Amino acid sequence: MPRLFTGLEIPEDVGYALSLKRGGLSGARWIDVENYHITLRFIGDVDHPMAEEVADSLDRLANSMRFDVRLTHLGSFGGDKPRSLYAGIEPSETLNRLQAAQERVLQRAGLPPEGRKFVPHVTLARLRGSTALDVARFIAEAGRFEPLSFPVGRFVLYSSRDSVGGGPYVVEQHYPLAA
Repeated sequence: MPRLFTGLEIPEDVGYALSLKRGGLSGARWIDVENYHITLRFIGDVDHPMAEEVADSLDRLANSMRFDVRLTHLGSFGGDKPRSLYAGIEPSETLNRLQAAQERVLQRAGLPPEGRKFVPHVTLARLRGSTALDVARFIAEAGRFEPLSFPVGRFVLYSSRDSVGGGPYVVEQHYPLAA
């Protein structure tokens, strides 16, 4: 039974720049650079017929427009008990439209609605035992986050194995966006 999600790939040069933020945060399990991505829609464990339906449904979105993504800051999820450190993305109407379109076609294919609000980001580390103060100190000491931009020409359907922290991720299919 495959575990699926859709996302955007991170270019090698952007991944390298993000990797320079690694280190110096206790309790951090740093994500491998080759597993950096922006999740658009978590699908989860599905049987093979549903996986085929998902792949076919996503084909309908190939006419979505290309756009740029801009990473602008570091942040964390989890509040007083931080669970991940991420690079945040500047708000993008086009990115939000693509994600919403995926949500619609995947619900039409029979998947339940995504329960979480879409907050586009690149996870840099999973945290265990880090305090909110540790994370705040790390972000403050990381200094100015020089924005990183890249063009998005496609989105992909990823599969992953059930593991702690995810990865390795495999691109099962890619969907080019219109120029």
